Amino acid sequence: MSIIRSLWWSVRTDGTAPFDTAHLKIYYPAEVRGDDAERLTGVFGADPANAPYPVVLFLSGVNVGQDAYRRFATAIAENGFVVVTFDRVAELFGGQFGLTPGVDLAAARPDTYGTAPTCPTIGAILSSLSELNTSGPLAGALDLERVALGGHSAGGTVALQSARYFPEIAAVFAWGAHNMVATMLGWAPGTVLPAQVTCPVLLGVGTNDGVIMGSADRYGEDGLERPDPVARTFEEALPDGANLLAIIKGANHFAIADADPTAARAFLDGPADTDAMPAFSRLTALFLHTHVSGSARARAELSAFGDVSVSDDGSVSDDGVVLHRR
Repeated sequence: MSIIRSLWWSVRTDGTAPFDTAHLKIYYPAEVRGDDAERLTGVFGADPANAPYPVVLFLSGVNVGQDAYRRFATAIAENGFVVVTFDRVAELFGGQFGLTPGVDLAAARPDTYGTAPTCPTIGAILSSLSELNTSGPLAGALDLERVALGGHSAGGTVALQSARYFPEIAAVFAWGAHNMVATMLGWAPGTVLPAQVTCPVLLGVGTNDGVIMGSADRYGEDGLERPDPVARTFEEALPDGANLLAIIKGANHFAIADADPTAARAFLDGPADTDAMPAFSRLTALFLHTHVSGSARARAELSAFGDVSVSDDGSVSDDGVVLHRR
């Protein structure tokens, strides 16, 4: 029998101590043997049946703890992936500190963008996973040549801005994320930057995303009048390819996370009129198996996703998901 278990790890990243450490939580398909070692330690080895497993590195939103994504990470792991989340406390901006995927603001300015990843933490974590792959419960369980990069909110943004610098990354996905840049960094109002990706991208957003709407002034825009930044990112920032934009009616910014009312900016969010987690996790798993695992079956299911109806603009609808392909 296989179940999903997790373990913890720590990685040194960029920055100055003590703000230079990422604490990882790694979800994986585990084998239940029922022996004394499991009973006494709570440690389960990876299920060897389908090992090695493709790896998904997921980047949290600012001040959103990694455990907020436990249900989403578990759902992806149940589809045959090892999913890595992490917490890292470091400087955000203006002398403030908090949970962050690790954003290098210097790499996001007009004279530097496109020369380096805006999230150097990605490289540190991917390098550290090779150690876990040599011993312990995950020995031989990680396929570090088949990697996907995902993120939520700001975590999704830096994923879009960093992926091409890591050749093992075969797909990128994000929820509630776009590639507009703040005017405080020196960009003109309303600027959408080209994503730094060379692989297929899946973007997801809800129609009730109050956080994106409530952040418009960062980008020199009016929140009531602006075009949707996620749709603009899909149309303007991505190279042509097998890209998808999933719009879920009634979903909000924290649709794939269990929001903590004491932190982050969930107080800006719109109502969650639907539970988008099942549909988006299913779509994400199909997308990843298509482009990371190379599954012909997943490709066929992904191609048929939304065949319930087709609109004049080529979008398709399935279980409340309007899916645009480009």
